[in-house]
Amino acid sequence: MRLLVQRVRSAAVDIGGERCSEIGAGLLVLVGVGGDDTQEDIEYLAGKLVRLRIFDDEADIMNLDVKQAGGGVLAVSQFTLMASTRKGNRPSYIKAAPEAVSRPLYEAFVRRVEELLGQAVPTGRFGADMQVSLVNDGPVTIWMDSKNKD
Repeated sequence: MRLLVQRVRSAAVDIGGERCSEIGAGLLVLVGVGGDDTQEDIEYLAGKLVRLRIFDDEADIMNLDVKQAGGGVLAVSQFTLMASTRKGNRPSYIKAAPEAVSRPLYEAFVRRVEELLGQAVPTGRFGADMQVSLVNDGPVTIWMDSKNKD
């Protein structure tokens, strides 16, 4: 499982010109699910995400997690995070899980983040053509991969 985490001042998802979900300050999280991902990957990344200290404290040092900063989390499924670009110029998505596997794992990830965060996590719509807008704060962008834990 892979996450692209962006600290944002605001983020939103529109589908067909209509607002689907939005948050103010917090984290926009793009979520890619691989064919070999399990509940263990969810636990690892959900925990890391909620505890990730990338918000400024009173001394302007990145020392607070999203909950301590009073922020929200917006989670958007994105199979293209599983792309491989090693050969040629056309990405391969062979590592991305099919919908029958990825949808339940993505939904379980969102539920786990909600449990750890203690609040609802708005989402995009799985498989939809979404327009994601954001104001990246910093900019701060973090790549996390449950298969590469270093």
